[in-house]
Amino acid sequence: MSTVITNQPFAGLTPPNVGEARIRDAYPSVAANFAIATLGYRLTQTIILAPLAWLVMGGVYFGKLLPGIGRRYSLTNRRLMIRAGWKGTPIAEVALADIDDVRIVTDANSNFFRAGNLEVIKAGKVVLTLPGVPCPDAFRQAVLTACDAWVPGRCKAQPFISANDFKG
Repeated sequence: MSTVITNQPFAGLTPPNVGEARIRDAYPSVAANFAIATLGYRLTQTIILAPLAWLVMGGVYFGKLLPGIGRRYSLTNRRLMIRAGWKGTPIAEVALADIDDVRIVTDANSNFFRAGNLEVIKAGKVVLTLPGVPCPDAFRQAVLTACDAWVPGRCKAQPFISANDFKG
């Protein structure tokens, strides 16, 4: 079955059985590459070497848009996926019905880059890892909310989280 991702102003208007609608996209930050992020962070701590850090990190930052190596994370009303290239071909995905929880894993660079790794949990095991997600709290909440909204029988009472509670 071929799916077409529609671009609508309101993602909630397309039920999953009618079509796939994009809810949210995120491009990985420099923190997705731990070695480059650590080197860049250390170099920015000095005045003299900071421009070198910008050059090193700039390659990774703008590389996310290149056709061959560019990546982005997409959440739809059916699945969560890692997409590659300009066309956005899915290279890894997990259905919303298969997601039990989403964990945020931080490292030494997370605070500096305001990013973290998201681990998608199914039956107690990590089935998908999204490295370097900017504002990981908000993206995690979007995934869990999409699961509650679109997976039949899944809706559970979640505490209200104001948009002002997210830092990013």
